[in-house]
Amino acid sequence: MAPTENIPDLVKRVTAAALKALSGRTEVSVQFGPGGASVSEETVHLPAPAPRVNKAAMTKLRGVSDSLALRLRYHDEAIHRKNLPSGAEARAVFEAVEQVRCESLGARRLTGVADNLGALLEERCRGKGFAGVTERKDANLADVLGLLARQRITGAAPPESAKRMVEIWRGWLEKRLGQRMRKLAESAPDQEAFAARMMDVIQALNLIDDQADPLDPDDQDRDDDGGGDDPDGGEQEMEADGAMAGQRGEGELVDDGDTSDSDDEFMAGDGDEEPAGPSQWDQQWMKNDLPGEAAYRAFTTAYDEIVDAETLCEADELARLRHQLDQQLSHLQGVVSRLANRLQRRLLAKQTRSWEFDMEEGLLDAGRLARVVANPLHPLSFKQEHDIEFRDTVVTLLIDNSGSMRGRPITVAAMSADILARTLERCGVKVEILGFTTRSWKGGTAREKWVNDAKPKNPGRLNDLRHIVYKSADTPWRRARKNLGLMLREGLLKENIDGEALLWAHQRLLDRMEQRRILMVISDGAPVDDATLSANPGNYLERHLREVIHWIETRSDVELTAIGIGHDVTRYYHRAVTLIDAEELGGAMMKNLTDLFDEDGTPPLRRSA
Repeated sequence: MAPTENIPDLVKRVTAAALKALSGRTEVSVQFGPGGASVSEETVHLPAPAPRVNKAAMTKLRGVSDSLALRLRYHDEAIHRKNLPSGAEARAVFEAVEQVRCESLGARRLTGVADNLGALLEERCRGKGFAGVTERKDANLADVLGLLARQRITGAAPPESAKRMVEIWRGWLEKRLGQRMRKLAESAPDQEAFAARMMDVIQALNLIDDQADPLDPDDQDRDDDGGGDDPDGGEQEMEADGAMAGQRGEGELVDDGDTSDSDDEFMAGDGDEEPAGPSQWDQQWMKNDLPGEAAYRAFTTAYDEIVDAETLCEADELARLRHQLDQQLSHLQGVVSRLANRLQRRLLAKQTRSWEFDMEEGLLDAGRLARVVANPLHPLSFKQEHDIEFRDTVVTLLIDNSGSMRGRPITVAAMSADILARTLERCGVKVEILGFTTRSWKGGTAREKWVNDAKPKNPGRLNDLRHIVYKSADTPWRRARKNLGLMLREGLLKENIDGEALLWAHQRLLDRMEQRRILMVISDGAPVDDATLSANPGNYLERHLREVIHWIETRSDVELTAIGIGHDVTRYYHRAVTLIDAEELGGAMMKNLTDLFDEDGTPPLRRSA
């Protein structure tokens, strides 16, 4: 009697068969494993199902599988690359709407596929926090256009969590686009015609000429260190967009938003509310591993907030704070800029082309014709050119905005993040800058609610989170530079709950399409919130932080690194560096990122400066 097939293997077999049938590519290889979902012409990677599979997890897997299958069926990469516009925002919009086109064509034909994709889209919208959007933000433009295109092509309304955001944009877009969205939907079956219509939309929105700004002149033209051991010290620095080989490989798509490690996402349970930081399956994983009252939780998430920096103060004050930031660090800018230039040359060097010689075919190697002249029996020598692979990358800087960072540490952190964002943007690497603090000292509205509820035992986190987006990954540096001055505002820096902030930043990275994701945490102490620690065990926040770090380092494809200012973070993070002086932060950031971008890899950093 043959052994019974276990559930994960059955799920893999059925999912692979459905993907091949839907894509019409019976020869494609379907592989399951840790990391994000991706597709190329020959191989599809899907997250592996966990031993315990529930209905929500299966729906999510089917949605991801159907999305990639439809990409294979309806997408021609050669046409896509021929029409791909320049400019980060234009490309983001073009990519997002093209994926919507592929999914919508399948959803129109098959009801089951439409249901799977609809459930997946709903979860993505919740995970991105669209339900809390109250005004138009450039970072949401690609998603809004995708939802509107989907509605035009399939007739399906936007997900419940995104309806408000779409309505905020709808009137503004209709005035600028007119009938372009209708014509776009009509051309959906023809990718070439659809791309042409999409370019009309991008031009109407004035996105086509969006280019990254170069560094300031005194930042970019020299390195006073004389080049040192930098192999590319004499090379001119390249201009912004397209300087780096940051495009995805041919035919490749990284699933937008649901790229969490498979073992975690398939253990998700149903929940009634979703916190500002971690997604439900993040918390469910920790609940499964911890008994009853010991599991980390928030007493309530109703008062947590995720806010854009510019909404926390008036535009005039934001400009004043930015000017103050520039003045305070005018003497430091040159030092950090030289380090940034060194990092930039290192990154640009990674796209340098090289030649292979003495090949049997390729371009004739004219430099070696002399030996053929000297000896006619000697065979002709050929050479072939190839590019060094550089994976499409996004970097998130998560900065501790606690009260202990006030003064020099937060000032240096803001300026270092600013220069790093400019440097990486010039190299085609997107950068997101986030901050985390609380809305109140010693507990806020959440603690008041706990007191009014007769102070139940072990209530969990008792403060209101404030997670701040200073610069989203898709926002050009020039539009976000003023936001970094907000860190100098009096009263902004309060307490720090690191674990949930880390999960929030991590989830935002998982929502990205880039192949490589790097998360750098900058902090000066252990998590502290007096209200929470007074009502729970003394190590409650620190234990949660350790659990989150361990989970990311062992079960996620996000690369995690940390810099501690006057605080030993090496006892938490596997890859970390501890600084005594905040002035060393800029150099440490560049060094850490240089190590991470090293093709050959480097041993984890564990040192104190």
